[in-house]
Amino acid sequence: MKYDVRFPTVVLALLVIGLMTVSTAALSPRAPSGIFVKQIAGVFLAAVPIGVMWWAGRDRIYKFAPYLYGLALLMQASTFVIGKEVNGQRNWISLGPLQFQPLEILKFTLILMLALTLRAGYRGLPTYARALAVFLPAVGLVVLQDFGGAMVLSVMFGLMLLAARIPWWHAALAVLAVAVAVPTVMYPHLEPYQQKRLTIFLDPYQDPRGAGYQVIQSTIAVGSGGVQGKGYQQGTQSHNGFLPEAQTDFAFSTWAEEQGLVGGAAVLALYGFLLWGLAGMAAESPRLQDQILFAGVLAQIGFQVLENIGAALSVLPLTGITLPLISYGLSSLVSTLSTLGLAYVVYRDRYDGSI
Repeated sequence: MKYDVRFPTVVLALLVIGLMTVSTAALSPRAPSGIFVKQIAGVFLAAVPIGVMWWAGRDRIYKFAPYLYGLALLMQASTFVIGKEVNGQRNWISLGPLQFQPLEILKFTLILMLALTLRAGYRGLPTYARALAVFLPAVGLVVLQDFGGAMVLSVMFGLMLLAARIPWWHAALAVLAVAVAVPTVMYPHLEPYQQKRLTIFLDPYQDPRGAGYQVIQSTIAVGSGGVQGKGYQQGTQSHNGFLPEAQTDFAFSTWAEEQGLVGGAAVLALYGFLLWGLAGMAAESPRLQDQILFAGVLAQIGFQVLENIGAALSVLPLTGITLPLISYGLSSLVSTLSTLGLAYVVYRDRYDGSI
């Protein structure tokens, strides 16, 4: 096949921006030590699963999907027993010097498993039964520890069902049910601090030293960048320690302060090209199964971009979702690169194989 270099070029551009952002965020007194070196190590580490998938090919990857998914569920379940608490969430596993978040592996394997499960498309109510049998164990293990992660899995599930061509009115009823259940069932059962975190973006100045502090500092950072920004490694909000989590939750704010409106718009354009490329790959894939897989990748990347940047600009709740390819995080970076590598391999082999 003739390889399309545009897709990996966009990924590489976002990776470079991510490394620049992490390197400047590392200058913050709030930043953990060695994050830039670890981020570079994550790029090289991601080459291992990408290389394995490139060698294995589309069919072999699908054949191993059930085993990979089962392993991911076991790792996620183990966090309840041996999990390490980070930022109030006990959803990390430490193996010597290596620390990773099983949720990131679960995202990758859930996309594979749902694509395999839904490959025949909509076939009545049994389709939902099979899909829920795959989805519910994953979201059930995640929702109590990481509400933001559960949101990502849910959006993936919903868009993959749509790609499987469920009736539109089924989707409309599901959206209506969620819209009713969230404020009437879920929200009242949250702890007061959790409720405040979900609503503080509406008016962060009602608690400027508490729940609203992070969002206020984020918007100050973005606004102070102006049109052209303060220049690389010249940001003051992050370097002086005013902006919390400058390398993760507010990586976009860190970048926008130094690169301004022009740099922020460039990031949004690159994400637009990335998502458009994934949509184009789906359109060019003859098998429904592959189209469903691309829908899952689109949902994961697209929703995380929307939520992270929306939270940084105080137009969406802050849920702790990282910005793909830009935010610091070994697990997130390796998972995102592996997921995009999977999409490229499936696209490469779209006319080959039998599964």
